[in-house]
Amino acid sequence: MAQHQSAMKRIRRDARQTLRNHSRLSRVRTFIKKVEAALMAGDKSKAQEALALAQPEIMRSVTKGVLHRNTAARKLSRLNARVKAA
Repeated sequence: MAQHQSAMKRIRRDARQTLRNHSRLSRVRTFIKKVEAALMAGDKSKAQEALALAQPEIMRSVTKGVLHRNTAARKLSRLNARVKAA
């Protein structure tokens, strides 16, 4: 266990940050699932709407440091390609 005050504070901060990041990542996954559900249903217009909502959420996760920018770009690119092919 940490002995220094700064190390103990860091442990508390990391715990809060982990919860926050987990929540943000879960939110991104939910938006992605909505796009995929619309694609599975075969509803292209609904998939496009869901993608329009998912895109800023994914990019927001990049600015918050939850996802790497290349990971977000890859996810968006693949989702876009699937919607376009539908």
